[in-house]
Amino acid sequence: MQIIGLCRFSYPALGGFQVGHDTIEDRIAYLYQQERLEERFRLFETVALPCLKAQTDPDFELIIVIGDAMPQQHVDRLRDITASLPQARIHVEPPRQHREVMKEVLNNARNMELPCLQFRFDDDDAVAVDFIELLRAASDDCFGMTQQYRTVAFDWNRGLIAEYGADGIAATGVFRPFDVAALGMYVRPRCHLTIMNYAHNKINRFMPAVSFDTKQMFVRGHNASNDSRQKGEAPADVLPLTAEGKEMFRSRFAIDADAVQAIFSMDHPT
Repeated sequence: MQIIGLCRFSYPALGGFQVGHDTIEDRIAYLYQQERLEERFRLFETVALPCLKAQTDPDFELIIVIGDAMPQQHVDRLRDITASLPQARIHVEPPRQHREVMKEVLNNARNMELPCLQFRFDDDDAVAVDFIELLRAASDDCFGMTQQYRTVAFDWNRGLIAEYGADGIAATGVFRPFDVAALGMYVRPRCHLTIMNYAHNKINRFMPAVSFDTKQMFVRGHNASNDSRQKGEAPADVLPLTAEGKEMFRSRFAIDADAVQAIFSMDHPT
């Protein structure tokens, strides 16, 4: 059983953004703004990567898709911070249609003779340290269903919204069925469908879906460079973490609140 995650790291796709740009050059300029990229790197390093490094089941792959116009110093930095995650590899693409290129990347990574579990992973989100373990177990538990259907969705819908900054982490619990984080999809052998064929919040319209709500399974980041925030999404009603909350972030998501506070207290490089 292959398990493949797909992460788009400031990839200038044609489509795929809620924020519109008149030209691809405008999109590239927006994505590679120094201040924006600095925030994305800080979030990736302190929020997204630690939970993947701490997975209780390390048998998965993570494909990080970047654009071919990303400045070399940022490519080098990305390689440096992912070097300690052997499951990760960086894949470079020119600007292309968002869903088509992502579907192609996933299918090219597959052994089509094997079943596959897939998940999307945003660069400012986290999943629980047992996400891969539970995703694999859910597929095993639903063996009869996966033998009957070509695709099956597995959704963990209880998690948190968090904001990160020089004051540390502020968060609140949420119940969000079929959000991007902690959502996986089974694909049977020789089937070319991928998790990128579907809008995440509509995936249950197209296949059987099994939902779990027993544990905190994801942290969704709210920050200045969220694509959805540019369209006026309301800020979350978050509160600073208590000592108990900091311990939960550490044990459940491998996120060190003190490390987050330290890196966001640093001056932005010029």
